[in-house]
Amino acid sequence: MKLAVFGLTITSSWGNGHATLWRALCRALVRRGHSIVFFEKDVPWYAGARDLGELPGVEVVLYPDWDTVRPVAARHLREADLGMVTSYCPDGIAACELVLSSAVPARVFYDLDTPVTLERLAAGEPVAYLPPEGLGGFDLVLSYTGGTALDHLRARLGARRVAPLYGSVDPDAHRPAPAAEDCRADLSYLGTWAADRQLGLEMLFVQPARRMPDRRFVIGGALYPEDFPWTSNIFFVRHMPPPQHPGFFAASRLTLNVTRRAMAAMGYCPSGRLFEAAACGTPVLTDWWEGLDAFYAPGREILVGRTTEDAIAAINMEDAELRRIAYAARERTLEEHTAERRVQELEAALDGVMTAEA
Repeated sequence: MKLAVFGLTITSSWGNGHATLWRALCRALVRRGHSIVFFEKDVPWYAGARDLGELPGVEVVLYPDWDTVRPVAARHLREADLGMVTSYCPDGIAACELVLSSAVPARVFYDLDTPVTLERLAAGEPVAYLPPEGLGGFDLVLSYTGGTALDHLRARLGARRVAPLYGSVDPDAHRPAPAAEDCRADLSYLGTWAADRQLGLEMLFVQPARRMPDRRFVIGGALYPEDFPWTSNIFFVRHMPPPQHPGFFAASRLTLNVTRRAMAAMGYCPSGRLFEAAACGTPVLTDWWEGLDAFYAPGREILVGRTTEDAIAAINMEDAELRRIAYAARERTLEEHTAERRVQELEAALDGVMTAEA
């Protein structure tokens, strides 16, 4: 197939989780014989932090504005087998109109931020990437979030056919690696700062750091405010592009995942960081959300922190036990959570659409 995708970004992983996911999916799609044209609006904050050059089999179209790129997009849609628009596409509404008015055989919307989308709709706020008439015109609506989110996409946005397409990892990009010595940590956290993760981060990271002054804690990411509650044993590493993630994880005895509030409330929304860290062979401590046990077995493949005491207990675990948990999680990841597996799931969902319409 040829896929024409209108998304947020694939060229820069700065301050977003879309780029890493799309790189993994695209590599897997190309390995399975597909080709991709990815349309990305050229905006200054990503242009100044690009960490992807070429991606074989993928044509990236960087465009300054929709009027300029529309004829190019229309031409590619005439040649494509699938037209896809994703959440947070800067020209999402216009791209949806173009895809839905085209003759492309499969028209798909992929919401990588379903809980945020639904939360804004419930609050009566505008959602800049959704068509005013909802998602009923699409042949398939994919959601990064499963569970009840799929029912809400049907009920609130009129989606006719929905399927989960969860996060994933490219095991060639995220795998055991030499440790980055300046990132050595008893507990690490890799992620962009977000206000709705702050309470979880303070409970599972900052408070343990305060109560364990002899331990070393490391945060890697972007957008952290000046008033973040740093302690003398919390060290900061600025935004790290994906190729540096394996070294970061390898330097951690244990790494933390904190889920954004809306996603944790909805459930069935695993962060890509879970899969990346597990593929790198690093044990993971995570907050709890409904559906977590559908992806990893708590206590056997992943550690769950509901309180500061849980986090401290995890940090104090023996190295051998942490290694056992990390090994089990890596095995589960390579079996069930690779980008190759997600592409197979996408192909199966598309086959269902084509069969239904035949």
